Amino acid sequence: MRRRTIFTIVAAALVALTGIFGLRASTDPALADVTGPELTVYNQGIALVRDTRTLNLKAGVQTVTVNDIAAQVDPTSVYFKSLTDPTGTTVLEQNFEYDTASTDKLLSKYVGQTIQVITADGTMYEGTLLSGASDIILQSKSDEVSVISRDKVRDFTFPALPDGLVTQPSLVWMLDARQAGEQQAEITYLTSGIGWQADYALQLAPDSRTLGLDGRVTLDNHSGATYTNATLKLVAGNVNIVQSPQPLPEAPAVARAGAIAPSVAQRSFSEYHLYQIGHPVTVKDNQTKQIQFITAAGVPADKYYVYDGSSGLRFVQGSAPQVDPNYGANTGVTQVQTFLQFSTGKEGVNAALPQGVARVYQQDADGNYLLIGEDTVQDTPQNENVTLNLGNAFDIVGERQQTDFKQVSDKVIDESFQITLRNQKTNAVQVRVDEHLYRASDWQITAESAPHTRLDAQTAEWRLDVPAGGQTTLTYTVRYQW
Repeated sequence: MRRRTIFTIVAAALVALTGIFGLRASTDPALADVTGPELTVYNQGIALVRDTRTLNLKAGVQTVTVNDIAAQVDPTSVYFKSLTDPTGTTVLEQNFEYDTASTDKLLSKYVGQTIQVITADGTMYEGTLLSGASDIILQSKSDEVSVISRDKVRDFTFPALPDGLVTQPSLVWMLDARQAGEQQAEITYLTSGIGWQADYALQLAPDSRTLGLDGRVTLDNHSGATYTNATLKLVAGNVNIVQSPQPLPEAPAVARAGAIAPSVAQRSFSEYHLYQIGHPVTVKDNQTKQIQFITAAGVPADKYYVYDGSSGLRFVQGSAPQVDPNYGANTGVTQVQTFLQFSTGKEGVNAALPQGVARVYQQDADGNYLLIGEDTVQDTPQNENVTLNLGNAFDIVGERQQTDFKQVSDKVIDESFQITLRNQKTNAVQVRVDEHLYRASDWQITAESAPHTRLDAQTAEWRLDVPAGGQTTLTYTVRYQW
């Protein structure tokens, strides 16, 4: 119920504003021509479809059928409008016909009626269909009953398509037209089963100080319709429909200078970002298509390491102070994480980045690009930073030990820690040590072997240089009071 409500709201808001993908030619004789289709796809798995059709109408009440619409259309979102005579052409009824014909459905509809059956050896049987649920049971005019195994049947012949069955999903209108002749009509609806995400390939320089970026739109269509030579728009942003990203395999590409590709126009739209592809696009049903939309080279990058030995420990505001001396004393965390950060500002990729999966590659000694990590890029406006978690550093290890705990008074605790970082790399590194102060909200570092920075109400950070093949030790004491 919630999904249908969202569909209806989005349709009402965007029908008059958004250009979107269309449909294929209809077999209905009232449809003389089909003009260019348009499609706007959201990255939450829905799309808004708009199609302009030329209708040959009679004066008065009549039925018009449009075929080849998306099988996953939301029928409550369908909107019909005559562009030629909007006041003189009235919609009396609107129907979505989705009971498509199949052998089983035809057999069930023709029970009690005459059909023909031809078996694999060429024998033809004709008679009244008594049953088609399993084997075919026919009664001839002479009352002879024949039982034919379904796996022996080559062809069925039915006199006509029964009422209520269609060969493909269709929209059917009962229209009252004031005048006869050709009319241009606009058909708009929402469908699920089609969505997109961005996929990024980042090439990190050997010194990890710059990177190249190639971004591609990955469009996945399972809506039940093919959209041919269509105008394509992509909306990035959250319209309150959640869909997990589906990463797809991708090889690294060579970055080129620039930002948004010349064939893609980017602009703000309401609370979202809109990307319009500058050339006609054909998206087949059950097809995944990729379109490049951004490229940048020489982007300043910052690769850094973080040891979060107190990961997962937090003080919940309003709760009682944590006075158990063993709580958080030995977390056992030894991994040092690797992060990569770059900007979407003018000095960076110079573009807003829609949500997607970023895969980071770096050249090895042979000059081959190898995957060194991947992470999800959230919807990021321009002039902000993107931070990617690449995984754990193999040659850097952290160790965290509680060295002292004192209950100074009923409302004061002193606690001390020693943190050791070991670096087995052939080059020196800097590691950011993040400590979460988790016993009470009021805390103060009273002693430390290196200066810290308060990141937020519960986190202190130290930046420590660790020599190649060596180690560095941090000691600190924190006082909690409440």
